Amino acid sequence: MTAEPASGTGTGTGESTDDAAALPGGVKAAVEAVLMVVDEPAAPALLASVIGVPEQEVLAALTELRLEYDGYTGGGPEGAPRGFELRDVAGGWRIFSRADYAPVVSKFVLEGQSARLSQAALETLAVIAYRQPVSRARVSAIRGVNVDSVVRTLVQRGLIVDAGTEPETGSLLYRTTPYFLERLGLGSLDDLPQIAPHLPGLENLAEYEDTTY
Repeated sequence: MTAEPASGTGTGTGESTDDAAALPGGVKAAVEAVLMVVDEPAAPALLASVIGVPEQEVLAALTELRLEYDGYTGGGPEGAPRGFELRDVAGGWRIFSRADYAPVVSKFVLEGQSARLSQAALETLAVIAYRQPVSRARVSAIRGVNVDSVVRTLVQRGLIVDAGTEPETGSLLYRTTPYFLERLGLGSLDDLPQIAPHLPGLENLAEYEDTTY
């Protein structure tokens, strides 16, 4: 699907921009490229604004992509579905591993990656463990660095998982998993050691968090 060129800046509700018309592969390829890097479900209006086309074109592209991933090529016989699928969840769209392959993905995440966690990952995991449920933005504020890639790594390792959204901002929240407790040899989060003794002059992590803003 190729966007029609038009003057002006795309807002997601108006005409397609010249830049959108020049995209290789058209709107559908552009939508797919963005979906490959999002960390949270992307709303059609946001995708339309970024790509510079009307929201209706984005919705059409999303529908086509979902059908393609499910094995429908349009007019021809149904083929085998891809190992991933496109879902409309929480007001946005995101690519997920297909549920049929969950055992394979779980084995890879839990057993196929034996490398030790980096210092950055360990620090991020500690913040999430003590402040859960917590958003990436809050973790970034506490650590003073961007933690997007580290959070993705922890999710892939099965150590943390989505825990709903923050009411005030709509940001995804994260919490630790039973696998996290298993790896640390803990029965519950109550068994986590007190952190105050390791932060001289601070009574708890909440106070530490406040000093980062």
